[in-house]
Amino acid sequence: MKMKSRNFVGIVLFMALLLLNCTNDNTDGTNSTGRLTVQLTDAPFPYDLVAEANVTVFKIDARQKSGDEMEDESSDETDGNDDDEMDDNYPFIVLMEQEIDVNLLDLTNGVTEQLADIEVPTGTYDLIRVYVKGINVVLTDGRTFDLKVPSGEQTGIKIFVKPAITVSGGLSTDLLLDFDVSRSFIAKGSIKKVDGITGFNFKPVIKACNLSTAGTLKGTITTIEDEMAVSLEGAQISVFAADTLNTTGFSDVDGNYAIMGLEAGTYEVFAELEGYVPSDTLEIQINAANNTVQDFVLEIESTTD
Repeated sequence: MKMKSRNFVGIVLFMALLLLNCTNDNTDGTNSTGRLTVQLTDAPFPYDLVAEANVTVFKIDARQKSGDEMEDESSDETDGNDDDEMDDNYPFIVLMEQEIDVNLLDLTNGVTEQLADIEVPTGTYDLIRVYVKGINVVLTDGRTFDLKVPSGEQTGIKIFVKPAITVSGGLSTDLLLDFDVSRSFIAKGSIKKVDGITGFNFKPVIKACNLSTAGTLKGTITTIEDEMAVSLEGAQISVFAADTLNTTGFSDVDGNYAIMGLEAGTYEVFAELEGYVPSDTLEIQINAANNTVQDFVLEIESTTD
C-alpha cells in the first residue's frame, strides 16, 4: 500500500511540474510574438525610355495600434505628403534598419524584394513608414538624374494599411508594398522620345496590401501567326473595379504578365497593344492568397489601302 501511495504522489508531482512548465512557456495559451514580412514590388508601366529607377531603403518601421477600433483612412496608399497627425500613444516597431539598394524596374511581373522578416509583438498594425535616399533615374541614353526625397529621408514615407493587418502569435503575416513608378517619377519635358526628357520630380506613391487577403492576376498575351501562338511584349492589361481603373500591367518579352496585390473580389480586365484589336472585356474573380490565370489572344488589325 505504501509503495502504491508513493507512486501516486510521484505521478501527481510530475504532472504538476509539467503543467507549470507549459504555463511558463505559453502564457494564456498564446504566443506574445508573431512574424511579419515586408516585400517590395513595382506597379508596372511602359518604361521604354527609362533604364533604371533606383532607390535605397535604409529603414522601415510600423505603428502598432491596439484596440479593435481603427482610424478610417480614405486610402491605403500614400503620395509621400500626408500631413495626418501622428498619435504618440501608439508605438512604432522597427522592422528593418540597413541599406538595401533596389532598381524598381526589376520588380515587375511578380518579382519582389524582401525588405524585412522579423518577429514583432502581436497586435494590429495600421501604418508603415519607409525611409529612403539615393533616388535616381537612368535613361536609355545614359543620362542620370538625381532626385530630391520629400521628407522620405527624415520622417519616412507614410503608408496607411487598409484594412489594418493583424499579427497573431506564432503565425506569419506577409505585407506587400507596391511602389508605383509611373506615378512616383514624373518626367519633365517631352516623353515622346528619350532626348526630350529634361528631368524628373519624385512624388512617391506606394500602396500596402495584406497578401493573405489579396490575390494575383497572371497570364500570357499572344497572337496567332501561321497557325502558331506568338508571344506579345508590351501589351497593356487594364484592371477595373466598379468602372474605375484599379491598376495596369504589361507583358514581358515572353508575353507573360503578373499583377500582384489585388484585393479579393470581382474585376473587369482587357488587354490591348498598338497594331492589334483590343480584347473583349472579361469579368474575373480574384481569390485571397491565390493566383487567377487569364490569357489573352489579340488579333492583328486589318489594314486597307
